[in-house]
Amino acid sequence: MPPSTRPASPAATPGRVTLADAVPPIALGPLDGRYRGAVAPLVDHLSEAALNRERLHVEVEWLIHLTATGAVPGAPTLSGAERDYLRAVVATFGAEQVAELAAIEKVTVHDVKAVEYFLKDRLAAAPATLGAGTVLPGASELVHFACTSEDINNLSYALMVRGAVHDVWLPAARALVSQLADLAREHRDAALLARTHGQPATPTTLGKEIAVLAARLDRQLRRIERAEYLGKLNGATGTYGAHFAAVPGTDWQAVSRGFVEGLGLTWNPLTTQIESHDWQAELYSDVARFNRVLHNLATDMWTYISMGVFIQTPVPGATGSSTMPHKVNPIRFENAEANLELSSALLDTLASTLVTSRLQRDLTDSTTQRNIGPAFAHSLLAIDNVRRGLGGLHVDHEVLARDLDANWEVLGEPIQSAMRAASVAGVTGMENPYERLKELTRGKRLGAADIAEFIAGLGLPADVAARLALLTPATYTGLAADLVDHLEV
Repeated sequence: MPPSTRPASPAATPGRVTLADAVPPIALGPLDGRYRGAVAPLVDHLSEAALNRERLHVEVEWLIHLTATGAVPGAPTLSGAERDYLRAVVATFGAEQVAELAAIEKVTVHDVKAVEYFLKDRLAAAPATLGAGTVLPGASELVHFACTSEDINNLSYALMVRGAVHDVWLPAARALVSQLADLAREHRDAALLARTHGQPATPTTLGKEIAVLAARLDRQLRRIERAEYLGKLNGATGTYGAHFAAVPGTDWQAVSRGFVEGLGLTWNPLTTQIESHDWQAELYSDVARFNRVLHNLATDMWTYISMGVFIQTPVPGATGSSTMPHKVNPIRFENAEANLELSSALLDTLASTLVTSRLQRDLTDSTTQRNIGPAFAHSLLAIDNVRRGLGGLHVDHEVLARDLDANWEVLGEPIQSAMRAASVAGVTGMENPYERLKELTRGKRLGAADIAEFIAGLGLPADVAARLALLTPATYTGLAADLVDHLEV
């Protein structure tokens, strides 16, 4: 289409305010917009500012480690006050410092180099705080000593992700599973007509079905809690080339291992320029699996609500539909479904992309890892929605009872099983139990009288017939209630 005939884009419509220029800036996505309240705790761990703060932390601790171990001959010994001063640079890293660092990066056009210069500026300024005798200005060349950017980045990401998981995501997920376990125990005895393939099936209890999901989620959380967070500090291609060339007499593997483990990470001795990210792929796959089990919970709860098993407590002032005033929609579970799908898609991409790096280094992982925050944020948002959704439910026991009483044909299973057992015990007249019950029940609606009549005409031993005669769909739940006690949450 020739340029002169193209329709104008909405942004070019005369008279419209350009929202991109609004102050304060308007969020492009919902995570930093309408949903920020639910995901804001992740900003301390997985934002760009958090990445720079963690880089600064690693640089500071590497400087302190080098001076403490004597790895570089002639390096000064730092006093307690000087170590405190350096660590305070990290602790006080806030909005003003974020802006200062951004200004440095505009010049360097390199994020890690900007952090290096930022820290060197703080060393130069140390005498104003510590006095003229401080050795910090003279330690300037120990900042980023023998490091490649990825030495700093891999450790920073490991610390960031570990903090996000242990301080934010896991507590929220654990609270959800605990809430679910409480719900399972509360309704351990509530008989529920099961549905396999969407059709009436052997009754269970509502508590047992919720317990299954709680146990599945708990298992994934235990895997996530055991996750390893690996790190390396070994130079541009993982050979300690610069370290060994500068100071050949130092055991650089021991220095590196002590530093990485001192950060609370697992030392990886064999890498290229990058730490291989396999631990990240493992973790993200586990979190994605948790998401998918939670997605199963959300769809089941949505279905139970649609069946009337659960009634939702209306939120005062809330509107369920713009035109149907009676509606109380299961929006918490629907919102959770969508966010779990988005989170899992991002986590799958992270897990599959991060395990590959061309030869000794390419930059694909750098861009990919900047989306770790959104991946966890969508999951955290879903957890929040499910918890709020569960908190607004109560069971309609009358619906459960009506559903069970309308499906007496489900007793065909225990009757034919009792006939099989009687046949094995030598009782005559028990031939073809399955086929006889199939003829009686398949595709039919039976009532209590139909079942009672059939049992009475079978010729079962009196005790077996009496036991079956007392059975109802509501009491045919086997050991379902007892199985809830297996929950360890």
